[in-house]
Amino acid sequence: MKIFLDTANIEDIKKANSWGIIDGVTTNPSLIAKEGKDFKEVVEEICSIVDGPISAEVISEDAEGMIKEARELVKIHKNIVIKIPMTSEGIKAVKTLTAEDIKTNVTLIFSANQALLAAKAGASYVSPFVGRLDDQGEDGMQLIEEIMQIFSMYDVATEVIVASIRSPLHAKLSAMLGADISTIPMSVLQKMFNHTQTDLGIKKFLADWEKVPKK
Repeated sequence: MKIFLDTANIEDIKKANSWGIIDGVTTNPSLIAKEGKDFKEVVEEICSIVDGPISAEVISEDAEGMIKEARELVKIHKNIVIKIPMTSEGIKAVKTLTAEDIKTNVTLIFSANQALLAAKAGASYVSPFVGRLDDQGEDGMQLIEEIMQIFSMYDVATEVIVASIRSPLHAKLSAMLGADISTIPMSVLQKMFNHTQTDLGIKKFLADWEKVPKK
């Protein structure tokens, strides 16, 4: 399973990229707004750090506007993927952009039917949001299972990006279900390194090393 970092924070991206485990980055208008910088400037800097798919989201609500934005965004860097909302206008835009060999990531997916329609339109990626479903009492990971089953059954080329990940458990279950990608916030990615037994083991090794006679 590939791991994307879900952020627009440059320092976090540099840090995570230095670990050698990041395959791409996903952003959205909310994440960009947190940085208080020019949108294009942030995207360009991310592309200079991570050599992998970088999702940049359009803000238009009609297909024509989305397509126009997308054509400009892909000029920034060859790794740009256009993030498109799951609407009928969005799907119309995806169909056109796919015909132009522009990669798309259909976001805000909350049902298997939505994922299926996005794939039919030729989306490169679909982003089902598991955390937001959990928040309202539904089972987000069940949605991933449904999408993976459908895509596997029909040998769908569209890749599944598990989004709205809230915990290391979400990341683990995504991998167990065969998801292509998880896009993970920095706070959750850091927790994935941790285990109390690892900490105790390191502490014991260091304590035992102090007892070793030194020349």
